[in-house]
Formats: sequence, structure tokens, C-alpha cells
Amino acid sequence: MIQMLKEIIEYRDLTMMLTFRDLRVRYKQAAMGFLWAIFMPIVAICSGILIKKAMAVVSQQPLDTQGILSISVKVLPWTFFISSIRFSVQALVGNSSLVTKIYFPRAVLVLSSILACLFDFGVAMAVLIVLLTIFNIGVSLYLLWLPLFLVLLLLYTFGLGLLLSAANLFYRDIKYVVEIILMFGIFFTPVFYTAESFGRWKAIMLLNPLGSILEEIDKVVVLHQMPDILWVAYAVLTSLLVFIIGMIVFHASEPYFAENI
Repeated sequence: MIQMLKEIIEYRDLTMMLTFRDLRVRYKQAAMGFLWAIFMPIVAICSGILIKKAMAVVSQQPLDTQGILSISVKVLPWTFFISSIRFSVQALVGNSSLVTKIYFPRAVLVLSSILACLFDFGVAMAVLIVLLTIFNIGVSLYLLWLPLFLVLLLLYTFGLGLLLSAANLFYRDIKYVVEIILMFGIFFTPVFYTAESFGRWKAIMLLNPLGSILEEIDKVVVLHQMPDILWVAYAVLTSLLVFIIGMIVFHASEPYFAENI
């Protein structure tokens, strides 16, 4: 795994070239241009507000601004995650000519797909910062935890992307399974709601590492609360575990990519 990391660092220029290529292909002849980076989060946020409003009507509780901001803050990492996984699954199969012709660490194909999505995430985050400023959400010292959660999100996404891209190369129906899971995954992840709303079932919702990360991001950004150290530790362990397993499995199966693609 260490050797694989060294190779990825050594081929960092190739990674950046592939990232820029992915961005050019994505936005070439796109009428909306970079607005696509915020289109999906806006649609997701509006969907979340509708669900939140329906829940408020049923419970006869007012729709609070804080709830809307929490949805907005959690939607961005969620859309980054699902976009990254969608592109990562196809990273090897979609670049079959490169995989079969020249040598380079194939992991950079997955990484470049994720970095392209990270660019979209950055654009959307800039818009979110403006929104939070307008609503005077304020800042606190707990915001210093945010970089850790973003790193964990990247590690978890990269590790899962490596696993799924390798699996999809050998079994092409993996991408369809992933699409189905991603389509309904938002209902099993605390994006439109909080894990606290499930009472004693809260722990089950947070067993999803992504759910733990999103909840802690909401705490430090919107609620200005100290993150739950136990769930932070869980998110760290699971994210690192998925990353390490992804690296090991990808590296072990890499010699068989060219003959199976």
C-alpha cells in the first residue's frame, strides 16, 4: 500500500492532467457551464425542504431556518459523495484505452474523477458560505473540526471508489447496483433529517460512516456544538479502514485489469 501511495504522488502531474480533462469534458458545450456544480445541490436542498415542510405540517411544528441550513450544509458533502462514486465506478472501464496501452498507477483514474467532483464541491461551497453569511449563522471554535471531517469524507470516498471501480471492471453490473443504492441512499443517511429524530434508533443511522460525518459537520458548522468524540472516533476508524481495504484490494487486482477490461 505504501508503494501505491508513493506512485500516486509520483504521478501527481498525470493526476492533475486527467482531472482537468474530466472537467473540460464535463463542461464542454454545457449551456449552464459551472452552474451545473450548484444545480444538483439546489435540487437536493429543495427536495429536503419539501420533506421537512411536510414533516412540520404533520407534527404541527413551524419550519425553522436552522433546519433548512442544516439540510443545506449536509447536502453538499452528500452530492459530492454520490457524484464521486458514480464517476469512480466507471473510471477504469471508461478509460480502457489508457489501462491497456501504457503503465501508470491506475488509482489516479479514480482519484482524478474524485478531484473533478471536488472542484464542483468547492464551487457549491462558495455559494453556501454566502448563504450562511446572509442568514448570519456565525462561526465558532468548533469550526476547526471541519477540515478533519472533510479529510475523512475524501478518504472514505476514495477507498470506496477504488473498491467499486475494480469490482465494476470484473463484473459490469456493479454500476447498476451502485446506481440503485445511491438513488435511495439519501433516505438511509441523515441528510434531510437528524439522527436524533430517531431516538433510540439513532446509533443505527450513524453506523453509516457517511451519516456520522454529515452529522458532525452539521454540529460544528450550523449548531456550533462540540462533536461527539465517540462518533468522531468511529468515523475516523471506519474511513481509514475503507481507505486501506480499498487500496489493498485495488493494488492486488491491478495486474489483472488489462486482460479483463
